Amino acid sequence: MIDRFLTSLITPLLFWLTSSAAGAAKPNIVFLLADDLGWRDTGYMGSDFYRTPNLDALAQQGMVFTDAYANAPNCAPSRAALLSGMYAPRTGVYTVNNPDRGKAEHRRLIPHRNVPFLNPQVVTLAEVLKSAGYATATVGKFHVGDAGAPSDPQNQGFDVNIAGYSKGHPHSYFSPYQNPRLSDGPESEYLTDRLTDEAIGFIRAHRDRPFFLYFPYYTVHTPIRPRPDLHEQARRWPKGKLHQNPEYAAMVSALDQSVGRVLATLDELGLAGNTIVVFSSDNGGHGRFTDMTPLRGSKGMFYEGGIRVPLTVRWPGVTRPGTRTSEPVLLFDFYPTLVEAAGGVLPGHQPVDGVSLAPLLRDEPAALPDRALFWHFPAYLQAGRGIHGRWRATPGSIIRRGDWKLIEQYETDTIELYNLAEDLGETNDLAAQRPDVTKRLLEELHAWQRSVNAPTTFEPNPAYKGG
Repeated sequence: MIDRFLTSLITPLLFWLTSSAAGAAKPNIVFLLADDLGWRDTGYMGSDFYRTPNLDALAQQGMVFTDAYANAPNCAPSRAALLSGMYAPRTGVYTVNNPDRGKAEHRRLIPHRNVPFLNPQVVTLAEVLKSAGYATATVGKFHVGDAGAPSDPQNQGFDVNIAGYSKGHPHSYFSPYQNPRLSDGPESEYLTDRLTDEAIGFIRAHRDRPFFLYFPYYTVHTPIRPRPDLHEQARRWPKGKLHQNPEYAAMVSALDQSVGRVLATLDELGLAGNTIVVFSSDNGGHGRFTDMTPLRGSKGMFYEGGIRVPLTVRWPGVTRPGTRTSEPVLLFDFYPTLVEAAGGVLPGHQPVDGVSLAPLLRDEPAALPDRALFWHFPAYLQAGRGIHGRWRATPGSIIRRGDWKLIEQYETDTIELYNLAEDLGETNDLAAQRPDVTKRLLEELHAWQRSVNAPTTFEPNPAYKGG
């Protein structure tokens, strides 16, 4: 037991020390983005049922962010922010598809227009890295562009696009896939495995030059369709108090196996020591299939369960293994972070709202500037089957500064205030008890709204019937 314990401590440290000279060359970048994976859906984040040995090992080799956030509680706007480095009011991508979701008779307000895809004029992270000499590929779900259109990934900086187009979920997790950007494989081939094959093929083909692999999985997005062998295994596992769903657990296992195969390929090719690996999720977990407790809410909500996500970064020779940080960060911070790591140049004519996390990853004192985090959602998102209540989200705006989080609700013209250090589950609204904090955060939120031209005035909906 002692030898095994010492090995678990020493191995990550040796990995870091033996890689410390790797910074001389441009680092390769592998960004692994799960779809709808909840904050607690990995072993290292506390799941008592899902098994993620490869992700747990990756967490030991890098830095775990306990307070990492997606820029939105659902897919498309989160991805748009990550790839553009900008808040949603600058891109117009606020939600998936229509902003007027749910029944018109239940919407008090007329929502603002939503833009489904990134404007081709936006300079994406891939375009900046390509200009810095990187081979670039997206393998998996793109969702913020359409095949053959100006918004196609290959018109937005990606040399290679495999399986990425406008759809936000797979028609099938088994071949035939009915995907215009992915050829069918043998009958019943599993999508996650196939995309992993494609990602590994890109790495092998570009081992001799810097590369950026953006691997946005379709899994674990609905439909929940596990690989049969993994499902059979998960059915035999003891159920946890937090998590119990064997079908979902099997999909998490397939994701974990995929990550393990990618990491093993980097090891095999001698690339691991000079490759930055980022793992995260585009938003919170689906409330019908998983549980983010003690966080409140789930995918589609602006409570913590909808926007707080798992995040691990392994940067050999730079980030010390086995470290954790509670610094609040947003996924679009990786736009300036990875550009800095690659020695690239940020676009001069386009705002960059994120901040580089490189000083934090280097463990520098006073690593990040003092700042607040913001979200804006001038739309509606209905609850859907298995979710309590009528809405997951109604028009609103959110600020987190330090331990404080304020939510401005436009439908009801109300304010919610929570202290996340004392009330992670957001059960105790302190807006009335702490008018000083409420006033200060509301003023800062409104100043940010003006700075990004966020739409905050709404027309009443004539079709509204109450309820």
